[in-house]
Amino acid sequence: MIDLGLVLAPASDLLRLLAVPVFGWAAWRDVKIRRVPNATWLPLLALAVLALGLQALDLSATGGYVWRRFLSQVAISVGLVVPLAYIFWRIGGFGGADAKALMVLAVLFPAFPSYFLLGGSQEFPIVQTTVGVFSFTVLTNAVIVAAAYPVALVLYNAARRRFTSAMAVGLERPWTAVASAHGQLLERPDGLTRRGLDLDALRMYLRWRGLSLSELRERPDYYRDPDTLPEEPNPPTDGAVLSDDPATAVGVDADATPADAEPGETDGGAHRPDADYEDPWGAAAFLAAIDGSAYGTTPEGLRDGLDVLATEDTVWISPGIPFIVPLFAGLVVALVYGDVLFTILRFIGLV
Repeated sequence: MIDLGLVLAPASDLLRLLAVPVFGWAAWRDVKIRRVPNATWLPLLALAVLALGLQALDLSATGGYVWRRFLSQVAISVGLVVPLAYIFWRIGGFGGADAKALMVLAVLFPAFPSYFLLGGSQEFPIVQTTVGVFSFTVLTNAVIVAAAYPVALVLYNAARRRFTSAMAVGLERPWTAVASAHGQLLERPDGLTRRGLDLDALRMYLRWRGLSLSELRERPDYYRDPDTLPEEPNPPTDGAVLSDDPATAVGVDADATPADAEPGETDGGAHRPDADYEDPWGAAAFLAAIDGSAYGTTPEGLRDGLDVLATEDTVWISPGIPFIVPLFAGLVVALVYGDVLFTILRFIGLV
């Protein structure tokens, strides 16, 4: 045990605390731009292996039940939580950063840590489970936190009298907020939907055309014509929100727009009616030209989303909070309080 004055803990558990602010930063970054650099995880994994090695060295000298229990906790954490994170990533339940964060946590916290604050006698975490696999406690805490999010959305929308089928999954936002938002559009021209246009794909499309959403709304009939697609499109990027982004700004010049063209008119003359277009908005051309699938977007889905955004002043979007956010919250709760699910099960007499 090492006494730092504020906290008394084994060296391995003190090392593990160094990872907590990094997880907080990763959660904040994933909320802001939905991207966490891959370089974040290798140093954390190295820290996890170092802490695991120190703890193994210490407990192996003790031997007996304590050593065997630790080995079983490591086996369960790495053998169960890591594959679980991978499976959820493969089926689309987790993003890449979510899965990597959970995998690192499985190695970093296989067993419950032990902390004593300010020389006190109370050990933290307070509530510990019988099996003692800490990464599983973090995961169940995160699931409980994540389950509270739809409830919060319902209460928020109900307080504003926004009663729709999307009130448990989305928020109503002005169109000006859409191009810099994350998540999915929850509307099509024929009404609400649970699987609308991905907003990263929207930004990819706007950047590819060299347009802002403001310009697209000013001249929707013009830009609906696939003949207005640029001869040399811009790189679509990956759709992340960027500072000083032309796709979210007002007044960006579109390379495809003649300076003297009137709405509804191109170099080739008047536009045809929308029904005559083989590819309204150039949606199919965009998806065929880019390297990738634009997050599973289809030409029809892109057209529906653009039709809505070109005309509606407010739209419903799903914020889609990354799982790493409740995962970080679950980690903090686990370090201080312990296992919330275990407390609930014990309260109702199931454990």
